[in-house]
Amino acid sequence: MNTNICIIDDDDIYQLTMSLNLKAINPDFTINIFNDGLEAINFIKDNLNNQTALPDIIFLDINMPVMDGFQFIEEYVKLKSKVNKPITIYMVSSSVDPVDTEKSRVHDEILKYIVKPLKKPQLQEILKRF
Repeated sequence: MNTNICIIDDDDIYQLTMSLNLKAINPDFTINIFNDGLEAINFIKDNLNNQTALPDIIFLDINMPVMDGFQFIEEYVKLKSKVNKPITIYMVSSSVDPVDTEKSRVHDEILKYIVKPLKKPQLQEILKRF
């Protein structure tokens, strides 16, 4: 089975380095990149009946234009019952603000809060489950 990974982040350099690291770990990963939460939510809505297109893992930034990471989570919660597959969400942010960390813990949908930069060994550890 192919693992489908979604990167939701507005930082072009982060998108590129994450993509390169992910492909180095497994060139067969499918990677979808979205610049903000709204693009990602619309993708999920458009693919509710296409489980192979839906992500298995989401790496979600907090601070983005249009729809930030926490707004994405709020919208995802509304859709979750229609998503017919488990999606693992990691909040990945450069923020070390305890408020952000605590806020991420409130949401059951967020498995873990990770401070950027996410290094290749961390990614390998996360992805060995998939």
